[in-house]
Amino acid sequence: MTRIDRKFASLKAEGKKAFVAYIMAGDPDLETSLEVMKALPGQGVDVIELGMPFTDPMADGPTIQLAGQRALDGGQTLTKTLDMVAAFRKGDDTTPVVMMGYYNPIYSRGVDRFLAEAREAGIDGLIIVDLPPEEDDELCIPAQKAGLNFIRLATPTTDDRRLPKVLQNTSGFVYYVSITGITGAAAAQATDVAPEVARIKAATDLPVIVGFGITTPEAAKQIAGVADGCVVGSAIVKEIASGKSPAEVAAFAGSLAAGAHSA
Repeated sequence: MTRIDRKFASLKAEGKKAFVAYIMAGDPDLETSLEVMKALPGQGVDVIELGMPFTDPMADGPTIQLAGQRALDGGQTLTKTLDMVAAFRKGDDTTPVVMMGYYNPIYSRGVDRFLAEAREAGIDGLIIVDLPPEEDDELCIPAQKAGLNFIRLATPTTDDRRLPKVLQNTSGFVYYVSITGITGAAAAQATDVAPEVARIKAATDLPVIVGFGITTPEAAKQIAGVADGCVVGSAIVKEIASGKSPAEVAAFAGSLAAGAHSA
């Protein structure tokens, strides 16, 4: 079992929903983002989703695009992101860390090298948004063989014909994108999400976690109430962009986690 599998088993045993927090590695600089990362578990964050800065983040809205640009301008690299996870692991060997991003930096580094380094650093799973199931031999299958979960996105446009293909090599959890569009663009609605989550859960035993469009503790509660948990990214990244301290950012994430956990 990976840390992700163990975390969801533990939450299920407690009857709790999961809260996943997204931050961009190196935003606004390496030291600050590492401080934020270290502070999140103590505020109730169950899983940390760590963004890999990339120059062409096509699934992301302006908030996360700007975070990636700030990180790149500050000198963040894939090597530094891996080092950041390794530094986090020195004080926390239990919180799952999922790296989220795009395939190009991994391809440029070399898949075998990247997977070996990711495993050594303490990364538990990958969300690579621009690799469809038809390309599973590129990274998904090698990642699973290396002991990393490969987490797939399902969306409102993933119909019943497409869903089995999306789920076939997914592990860890399924990430349901609550809206059509980019991150931070619209508010998720529990009434829209609930039937879609039910449809996915009828086809898999994996937890279904909902992201995109969740910005408040109440929204986290409502969305987690119809799923196995929720992800918040843009709202947390905005706190970082506004110049809040790592403790303040973590406290904000904690309020969202409390909302999800109360579902």
